[in-house]
Amino acid sequence: MSWLEWVAAALGVINVALVVRRSVWNYPFGLAMVSLYFFVFFEARLYSDALLQIFFFVVQLYGWANWVRARSASGDVPVGWLTARERIGWVLGTALASLAWGLLMARYTNAAAPIVDAFIAGASISAQILMARRRIENWVAWILVDLVAIGLYFSRDLYPTSALYFLFLLLCVAGLIGWRRAMPGARAKPGSIPA
Repeated sequence: MSWLEWVAAALGVINVALVVRRSVWNYPFGLAMVSLYFFVFFEARLYSDALLQIFFFVVQLYGWANWVRARSASGDVPVGWLTARERIGWVLGTALASLAWGLLMARYTNAAAPIVDAFIAGASISAQILMARRRIENWVAWILVDLVAIGLYFSRDLYPTSALYFLFLLLCVAGLIGWRRAMPGARAKPGSIPA
């Protein structure tokens, strides 16, 4: 445990709480969090998670710009669903990419948990892109990530991070409920995002 991990965890709580509220101001906290977590994960030999933080940094910038453009006059950020076909594509793509990455990490690195770490990385990439695109399914992906990450990080003695992911799990459930309620008519057509 290091002070860096504690600071990153605190920034993560603020970040996700603001995402749940659909606040554009989640992004500065997210950028700071992923910058610190790069070093935390690298030191723990969770290389997929360390590399993931670089990706997150770039997607956070994209998401920030996308959310600012989409924000309505009232300040709300509209959200929407994927189509059934898009959902299948995201699930299959995530599973195949995660497995391939995990096998590469197992073969060519001394990664502590290559397959599990790769799943967390792959599902997190999908979730982050879906969140940047304001798709409600991002919360389902984050919930799966959190469930797996809690155990992995605990096993690597990253106790504050494991606790953070438990808190993330609770926030993600709240985010899923809140974003579903934010849909106009609550049963909007899949694939649609209000302008």
